[in-house]
Amino acid sequence: MDKLNSMQVFTKVAKAGSFASAAKELGLSRAMVTKHVMQLENSLGIRLINRTTRNLSLTEVGVVYLERCLQILDEMEEMEIAVTRLQTEPRGTLKVNAAPFFGAYHLAPAISAYTSAYPDVNVELILQTGHVDLIEEGFDLAIHLDELRDSSLIARKLASSKRVVCGSPGYFSRHGIPQTPEDLRKHNCLINSSMPPRDQWQFTTPSGGLTTVKVTGNLQSNVADALRLAAIHGLGLVLLPTYMVGQDISKGRLQTVLTNYLPAVLEIHAVYPHRKHLSAKVRTFIDFLYERFQPKPYWEDWNNSLEP
Repeated sequence: MDKLNSMQVFTKVAKAGSFASAAKELGLSRAMVTKHVMQLENSLGIRLINRTTRNLSLTEVGVVYLERCLQILDEMEEMEIAVTRLQTEPRGTLKVNAAPFFGAYHLAPAISAYTSAYPDVNVELILQTGHVDLIEEGFDLAIHLDELRDSSLIARKLASSKRVVCGSPGYFSRHGIPQTPEDLRKHNCLINSSMPPRDQWQFTTPSGGLTTVKVTGNLQSNVADALRLAAIHGLGLVLLPTYMVGQDISKGRLQTVLTNYLPAVLEIHAVYPHRKHLSAKVRTFIDFLYERFQPKPYWEDWNNSLEP
C-alpha cells in the first residue's frame, strides 16, 4: 500500500479515537482502515496503537509518530497548494529564448508590459542565434523565426513579417532605383552570410512565379543588424524582414523597392516542449504576445516605398 495514504489513515484513526469513526470519515471499510494501520506498523516494526475491545490509545512511539505524520501531511498540503498556484496563477521565473534583434527590439518592450500586468513573474531572456534544445537548456519557450523543423515541439503562430528590399534615400539618389529583381545585379547588395543561400535572393513575381537573382556586394555579415545599419548609412541594399526595418522605413531612413516582387513571408512562432499541463506563466505570456502582435503587427505599419 501507499505509505503516505496509510499515514493519512493512521492520523484519522488517532484523531477519531476509533477505527469505525475513521472508516466512516474516509469512506472506507473498517477492515481496510485496519489493514492500512497494520501494514504501517509492520513496515516500521513497531506498534503505534494499543487496541482493546472498548477503546484504543496511541503508544508512546505512536504519539511521536502522529506528530511527525501531521507535520509531513501539512507540508504535503502546502506543497500541493503551491504547485497548483504555479499552474493556475502566473508566477515564478519564465525562461525565454529568442534571436537577438527580435528579442531586444520586440520582446523586451513586451516583457516590460507583461510583468506590469503579472508582477509575480520574473523573466530570464536569453538572446542567441542557432539551434536551442529547449528541454536540455531549461527554456519554458522560444520565439522561433522562419520555418519550423522540430516536429516534437508545440508551436503557436504569433505573427508574420514580410521580407523587403530596401536602401537609404541617399543610395537611391546616387545609384538609381531597381525596377525588377534582375536590376539588382547592378547594385551593391549587402549579404547576410547566416542565411543560406547567402548570395541568392528569391522573389515571387506578379504572376505568382518564382525568380532567383544572384547578388554581389562589398559587405557580408552574419549579423543582420550590421547590414541594416550599413544600409541606413548608404552603403547598399538589404533584404531583411520588416520586424527589423519597419521603423526605419516609417522614419524615412530606409525606402523599399521591388514591392511587386516580395520575397517569402517570415513566420513567427512561440514554441514550447509540452502541450499538456502548460503552466500559467507560459500560457499567459504566449496569449499576451499574440494579442500584442495581432491582427497586424506594428512593424508592418509603414508606407514608404519607391514604386516603379
